[in-house]
Order: sequence, then C-alpha cells, then structure tokens
Amino acid sequence: MPLSRMRTGLAVALAGAGLVVSGCANPSVGSDRDDPTKPVTLKFWHGWSQSGEVKAVDDSIARFEKLHPNITVKSVGNVSDATMNQALRAGGDDAPDVVSSFTTNNVGQYCSSGMWADLDPFMKKTGVEKGKVFPKTLLDYTSYEGTQCALPLLADSFGLYYNKDAFKKAGIARPPRTMSELQRDAVKLTSRRKDGSYERVGIMPNFRLYQNSPDRLFGQWGPTYFGKDGAARLAEDPKTKDFFRTQRALVSAQGGYRPLEKFRTAFGDEMSSQNAFLTQKVAMHMDGEWRGLMLKEGKATFDWGTAPMPVPDDQAAKYGRGYLTGTVAGIAHSSTHQNAAWELVKFLTVNTDQVVRFANAIHNVPSTKTALASPKLDTDPTFRAFIDIAQNPHSTALPPSVNGGQYVTALQDFSYNVEAGKVPDLGKGLRALDAQIDADNLQSEN
Repeated sequence: MPLSRMRTGLAVALAGAGLVVSGCANPSVGSDRDDPTKPVTLKFWHGWSQSGEVKAVDDSIARFEKLHPNITVKSVGNVSDATMNQALRAGGDDAPDVVSSFTTNNVGQYCSSGMWADLDPFMKKTGVEKGKVFPKTLLDYTSYEGTQCALPLLADSFGLYYNKDAFKKAGIARPPRTMSELQRDAVKLTSRRKDGSYERVGIMPNFRLYQNSPDRLFGQWGPTYFGKDGAARLAEDPKTKDFFRTQRALVSAQGGYRPLEKFRTAFGDEMSSQNAFLTQKVAMHMDGEWRGLMLKEGKATFDWGTAPMPVPDDQAAKYGRGYLTGTVAGIAHSSTHQNAAWELVKFLTVNTDQVVRFANAIHNVPSTKTALASPKLDTDPTFRAFIDIAQNPHSTALPPSVNGGQYVTALQDFSYNVEAGKVPDLGKGLRALDAQIDADNLQSEN
C-alpha cells in the first residue's frame, strides 16, 4: 500500500499548513432515520489509487452489494483528506456518505468537529461489541475524548527489513533486538569504497529517508506526547531525550550527519526499482508490511528477512513492539442515509471474511481480532512478522489531537534540526516544542 503511506505524509503537511478543517467546523446535519432495507445509493470516498488497490476496493463493494442488493455503492478513489473535509463541511448532495482516511492522527479533528458521525449508537443497535472485535491499540486511534467517530479499516505495522546475505558476510547471527545492538550491527554492515565514500550503510537513521518519520522510530520508546490534561509532555518524558541521543549516536557511529545526508540524497525513489534497500545501499531499514510484496515484485537479488524494530536497552523485555497506523472508516455526519452507510462501514470493518480478503489483496495487516487469527490469512513468514507486531500489547500508535497531525509536523521539524546539530540545548528545545504544540492546540480549540 505504498502510495497510501506516502499520502499520509502529505496529509500531515496539510494539517500543519491549516488546510485540514479544524475543530470549529460546522458540519451539515444528516439523518439516522433512514430505512437501510430500502433502495439507496451510497457515495464512498477513499484514498486508494493503485490499480490493484482499486480492484480490491471494487471487489469488496461487489461482495457487499451481493449481501445488500438494495444498496448501490459508488466509490471515488484517490481522495485526499483536505478534499474530503472540504466536501463534508459544505454538505449537500455531492458529499460522500462513507469516508475513509489514511491519517489516523487526524481522527481528533474528525470527531471533535462533528464531521464524522459517532458510531457507538450504530454499534449498539446492531450488537457490535467493539472491545471484542478490535485490538485495543487500533481502537484507541479511532476515537477522541469518548467519541468513536471511526473504526479501523486494515492497519500498518512497522518493522525491520534486513539483508540476510550482508548479515552472514558480517558474521551477524540474528537481527538486533536492542538499540545498542542496532548501532553495533550498523557499524559492522557499513562499507566504503577506496575513496572513502559509502558503498552501503548499516542503517540510514536520517529522518528524511522514506518512512523514517521520527514519530515512527519514537514509537519503540512508548513515548508520552500528552498528559491527562491534554498538555504536551515531551520535555518531561525522559524517553524523549533518550530517543534523540540514540538517533544521534547512530548517526555519529556511521560517519556523521553531513556524509550520511549526502549519501541519502543519492538514493532512488522509495517506490521505484532504485529503492535504497532493494539496491543494497542500506543493509537494514524500517518499513511497513507492504514492502515485502514490493521486494518480491522487484525481484530482490539477495536474501532478506523481517523482524521487529529494536527497542531501547532498558526496555528489552518489550522487544516485539512496533509503531502502528492504518486506514480508518466512518460515516459523514451530513449523510441522510446513515443507517445504510453503517451497513457498509460494518461490512468493511467487522466482517471477518471481508477483512481477511481485503488484507490479503493489498498486503496490509487485518484490523480485527478474528481476522488476525484467521487461517485464511497470508502465511508468508516475512509478512507474519508484522501480524505479530500488530498484536503485541506494547505496540503504539499516535494519540489523536484536536488539530490532527499538526503536532507531528512540529515534532518532525524539530527532529530535522536536532539531527543537523541546530539544537544545542535539547532540554530547552523540547520545552519550546511543547509550548508550540500547546499553542497550536489552543488555537484550534478556539
């Protein structure tokens, strides 16, 4: 699901630019009094765009329409969060009934603005017990301050891809499990040409590489972004400083920020045949479950494996955890066919056979407990590693916020400065970051 994940970064940027509708939106009022057994046409907007993804969506709709012959679904793909939110705020006949997003950290906006309907009444009416259906971590990122305005629609988990051939040549028996092991192995796996330039780095720790957004690696620490009062708490959490010190140590051990950054800028496009892991310019790489399918389709010329990302040394017992995100689905508050829309959302998110078939089709992690345990799920061991990460009780997801991904954008910008050596006092910088996040949240609430 590569383009989907790329679009996630764009949505975060849009949120930071104020292009995603804020919590003060005034959504059009729809209706939950419709009869879902009557003939109706629903509009479903989603973000999938690749031909295989779109086919999987269309196949899912065909299965739904077979079960509900009175409901016709017209789907529109490749829709960004900004476009969707503009349509929902405007309401009217052209607005969608069912919506999905790749940006879990925008759920706070969806719920607080009221643009996505609360799904708890629909689940109660139809006997869906969400706590029994969905893993807690996935369920947590689909609600905000008690409002369940979305449900998980497949998930992504992030883990470590590693070059087994390079490991064997370097005498490394297994993938690293702690951050100190990661640094040790990265140094062993780094090779240079005669002129001193890099031939390969053990791991590229720079935050601008592909999926290396700092919030994803930070997930291995189990960070505290916000306190119970909603205020930013990054500066108070000792894990934050340890995270940045560990990342800078990885950079320093492999030659320093500027040489690494110069090497990174020579890498090919993430989604192309010149991907740095595929071309063996990096021996280890953090990525999502979809990368395995791309490596097979790209006919990788080396043996590779997958494993959880390492954890901090003082959290060794939590090895197996990872960063989780995914797609979410909900009902537009402006829809006048909310009961029929719920039938579609329920089918896409709760029906075990549907979730498994959709997950296998686009090589994503299933988002229900029964689907994760289904014998029909892809049994490839390189994929199963990500299933295990998704089910690990220590795995983490970003907390929802009233202004969506704006706090993530602030963390990214700060992290770029830290790795480039532009933050001489880390503690002072983190306190300023907290103050910025709090000010942004206050502005959104007002």
